[in-house]
Amino acid sequence: MEVIKISPRGYCYGVVDAMVMARQAAKNLDLPRPIYILGMIVHNSHVTHAFEDEGIITVDGSNRLEILDKIDSGTVIFTAHGVSPEVRRRAREKGLTTVDATCPDVTKTYDLIHEKVAEGCEIIYIGKKGHPEPEGAMGIAPGHVHLIEKEEEISSLTLPADSQIVITNQTTMSQWDIKHIMKKLLETFPGAEVHNEICLATQIRQEAVAEQAGQADLVIVVGDPRSNNSNRLAQVSEEIAGVPAHRIADVSELKAEWLKGISKVAVTSGASTPTPITKEVIAYLEQYDPANPDTWEIKRTVNMAKLLPPVKAKAGQSSQS
Repeated sequence: MEVIKISPRGYCYGVVDAMVMARQAAKNLDLPRPIYILGMIVHNSHVTHAFEDEGIITVDGSNRLEILDKIDSGTVIFTAHGVSPEVRRRAREKGLTTVDATCPDVTKTYDLIHEKVAEGCEIIYIGKKGHPEPEGAMGIAPGHVHLIEKEEEISSLTLPADSQIVITNQTTMSQWDIKHIMKKLLETFPGAEVHNEICLATQIRQEAVAEQAGQADLVIVVGDPRSNNSNRLAQVSEEIAGVPAHRIADVSELKAEWLKGISKVAVTSGASTPTPITKEVIAYLEQYDPANPDTWEIKRTVNMAKLLPPVKAKAGQSSQS
């Protein structure tokens, strides 16, 4: 089968930085044990399991404060998605050592919110409800950051009269998701200041899918079901390029019926998907022949111990409360 590779370039830099810091923490014997990750460090279960093998415990839950309540000692790693100031304060109060692996793009948005609220602005934040990145954003200035996910929610916004409005967004949103929402917001708040904060790695992947998916009969997005940017890539394929798409966590989730009548399939991956996982999907599809049953069996070949980026032990990545 002919396979078109659409920007399957592995992790984005922010994700790599987060995982490197976590691995350095695991190797740093000066850090108090146990070592926890506050939620999934990136939204990929394969990565989570790889860190478990390194002795790092992922503690998950509905929000970061709730997760933190489960931890009483040791070291806590803040994930690439960021955390609110309240989470940082609570960690200090509990006497925990912290390692901050927040993605620089997320930090940039959080800094923007802090600065603009200090100037007296109200923030309208376009993001996915229940995602940890908007959770952190709203926690920067409770009551001044107003989360919306859909255009129809704009009419229910209640903002102080004569307030200055700043519009920004979750970094992993699709530009096509937020374009019409921003347009409607500017019609409603014509004097608003707009800061589009979609991260470069996410934007490049989305644009590549929009431009190249049309060359294929089907698009396979390799990414975890909890990865917002992976789900958005499938959405871009279907809604922008008009090509059917399936998101799979790895090759084991491929379905034979998807490939019936397909001559060209495109493969891309989310920003938090390990490169070997994506390459395994590509390799399977390249050897797949609908007329040869010998090529149909799916065999896992990835060495799961090799998923994380290599690092050397390094001290000094923590802050002791």
